[in-house]
Amino acid sequence: MTLADTPRSGPLAGVKVLDLTWVILGPFCTQMLADHGADVIKLEAPEGDPMRAVGPRRTNDMGPSFLQLNRNKRSMALDLKQEASRRVLERLIAWCDVFVSNMRPQALERLGLDYDRVRRVNPKVVYVSCTGFGEDGPYAGRPAFDEVIQAMTGLAAARARDGDGMPQSCPFPLADRYAGLYAAFCISAALAAVARDGAGQKLEIPMFEVIAQLVLADHMIGSVFDPPESAPGYDRYLNGQRTYFRTADGHLCAAINTDRQWRKFLEAAGRTDLLGHPSFATRAARAREAPAVDRQLRELFAGGTTAHWLALLEKAEVPAAPVRGIADLVNDPHLAAVDFFIHAPHPTQGDLRMPGFPARWSATPPSYRRGAPGLGQHTEEILRELGLDDGPRPAS
Repeated sequence: MTLADTPRSGPLAGVKVLDLTWVILGPFCTQMLADHGADVIKLEAPEGDPMRAVGPRRTNDMGPSFLQLNRNKRSMALDLKQEASRRVLERLIAWCDVFVSNMRPQALERLGLDYDRVRRVNPKVVYVSCTGFGEDGPYAGRPAFDEVIQAMTGLAAARARDGDGMPQSCPFPLADRYAGLYAAFCISAALAAVARDGAGQKLEIPMFEVIAQLVLADHMIGSVFDPPESAPGYDRYLNGQRTYFRTADGHLCAAINTDRQWRKFLEAAGRTDLLGHPSFATRAARAREAPAVDRQLRELFAGGTTAHWLALLEKAEVPAAPVRGIADLVNDPHLAAVDFFIHAPHPTQGDLRMPGFPARWSATPPSYRRGAPGLGQHTEEILRELGLDDGPRPAS
């Protein structure tokens, strides 16, 4: 997948986004919008987004995460404490269809960027506030980062290390990424409402509630009923049993779920003696006797190589895979065959390779149209588009 020839393409072509976000959650949201065709103006303070300086770099202001999170965007550098910059900002607000920020509400109000003042300038704007905990409730206004949200939503406790019980976060910023994706979905839905009704609205995307929904959707279990039929927490997901196994030369994942899969697997493995065992007979029995089932499987898988078991599991029509590392994923033959990776030159960073677009579109696909911008790279260009080419320049 290489750089697109057309400057405007995708289902969101024509949508104008004013992006006052930084780090991961907000930039990931607006990256989704930009990839799908929106014209995203990243408004940065003179010192720039902190993510510019994170990770191995070829130049000081272009870290690898920044390059990915801010592709397809334009950068404008403004010091919002200056009056000239505030006048430009008002023109940008009138220009945009979507206003996205992950500043805390108190900071937005101090800058005169609260929803009431923004909608007076642009009544049709979709105003999006991405926060840690939202504006209501006992946690309102608290600062938050990804790991704090993982701690508060049970994710870190669920991944506690064996032995010392120390909680640990997922090995990527799950809360930031999922909340950013959820925000992009909500923005797209709100834009459809503007097209239908002609009026904008405010969207509040609180990370805590978004991730709480994600976790509890599978872990409420019997607590869905009132009064509850069981305590929250889905044992199968929490204990990791009957999924990952050590083989004679590595590890594999085997998802043996249905009665038919169990029967075919045990027949292929030469363990028909277990077919009538009360611990294996039904789904309910296997759940009830999970530790005993797990012990039997671990002993079984330890006796053969990964390749042996994968061939047998395939024959039994059981979903299975070797356990691989992240480096293996980067070089995955399927991803290469489906043209998953973007390969494109960057004006200042040389050749780049980054994850592309997993969905397939028949008519209006997303595209990689421009590399992540330098700090303030498009300030002059955007001022001209706003009709301010002869006006005073805000200091950067």
